[in-house]
Amino acid sequence: MYLLLTVVVSTLLAGLAMPLGASIAYFENIEKKWVQEEFRHSVMAFGGGALLSAVALVLVPEGMVNVNPVPACLWFIVGGLSFMSLDIHLKKINTPASQLAAMLSDFIPESIALGAAFATGKNSAFLLAGLIALQNIPEGFSAYRELNATSAYKPRKIIIMFTLMAILGPIAGVSGYLWLSEYPEVISVIMLFASGGILYSIFQDLAPQVKLENHWAPPMGAVLGFVLGMFGFMVTT
Repeated sequence: MYLLLTVVVSTLLAGLAMPLGASIAYFENIEKKWVQEEFRHSVMAFGGGALLSAVALVLVPEGMVNVNPVPACLWFIVGGLSFMSLDIHLKKINTPASQLAAMLSDFIPESIALGAAFATGKNSAFLLAGLIALQNIPEGFSAYRELNATSAYKPRKIIIMFTLMAILGPIAGVSGYLWLSEYPEVISVIMLFASGGILYSIFQDLAPQVKLENHWAPPMGAVLGFVLGMFGFMVTT
């Protein structure tokens, strides 16, 4: 019962990082334009670094444990292709929610894997929970700005919507905890699939937005995002 409660709390807190990121974007009020731009690009770079650390330090290493090399590579590629297909579809229908879709597309499978990780007693469970939260803050920030750029979504409505979406974390996490803990191969496949999709998202959505002419702080945001994951990995292994 204690572990189940831990799964619910961990995934919920990680999900609440989405409205937290949206709230930061809502209250952001930096008068100097160059500081504002540098701040926004740094936030996105930080998110990219956190995502990359989740892939490199947790999801791929854990995913490779129970799957043979060829299937592991195939599932990784399938994840990337799936995210690419979703990206193409959203572009065709001209939706303003591509960042939102990308955020949920990696949050849900990561939450499933997190629940399963707690069930199997892996030390990386708390690290993964922290990394999910870290990446959800800048993703919530970017998704809010994208939705807020249209007249269809009011700021408070977006934040409330993101808060309700956080409930998907416990639902996915409890599912992984109760039903997938006895199927380590399935958990590995989910991790590899999510890794391929996340890596696609980093280079398709986040990395191109990070570069800012004559400013060098944003790339350091990626370094800081990754080093937090590295520190967590070193202290939990």
